[in-house]
Amino acid sequence: MPWIVGVSGASGTPYAAAVLRALLDAGESVDLVVSRASRLTLLDETGISFRDAHWQDDLGEWLARGADGKPATFRVDLARVRYWSAGDLAAGPSSGSYPARGMLIVPASTAAVAGVALGLSKDLLQRAASVTLKERRPLVVAVRETPLNGQTLRHLVTLDDLGAVVVPTSPAFYAGATHIQDLVDFVAGRVLDAAGVGHRLYRRWEGDLGGGSK
Repeated sequence: MPWIVGVSGASGTPYAAAVLRALLDAGESVDLVVSRASRLTLLDETGISFRDAHWQDDLGEWLARGADGKPATFRVDLARVRYWSAGDLAAGPSSGSYPARGMLIVPASTAAVAGVALGLSKDLLQRAASVTLKERRPLVVAVRETPLNGQTLRHLVTLDDLGAVVVPTSPAFYAGATHIQDLVDFVAGRVLDAAGVGHRLYRRWEGDLGGGSK
């Protein structure tokens, strides 16, 4: 069964790329939903135009790019990726009878957070998240915004009450980061930790003070 990965319009497309690469490296299958707003962010942050008709080419170029913007940094096999248009509300993930392990929204904009918390289904990303909650499947929301206002905080508490795991996209430094990719991978790793997917994206804390400087 696949993991549904929803990419919303918040800044942070490298986080989504790192999560997608790690899922595929772990042998997982992915159902991908890229919101309309996220295409603008992707274009702004990477220069890549994500097109429905050419999604494999565009996704391949995106996932091959490092967090520093360098192209052809990674090699990725897209054989286990299935793409669904965000406007397709008849897509498989829109139904609870569609088999899926759970859903990861990364990055999650405040608009996406609000839509899911309120039970809206204005696009496939929100509908798939609502289905994930009602079917009691894991939902991980990697919120990317700062500062957070009271309204968004209340929405995040609602998601927590509904059983979702809220993961702020806040990198830590104890893992010994020396490159922007290390910081991105830490956040991606925490998203996968919340989903119960194995990975080797960052050095875990083992009680060794000063380990991050080695």
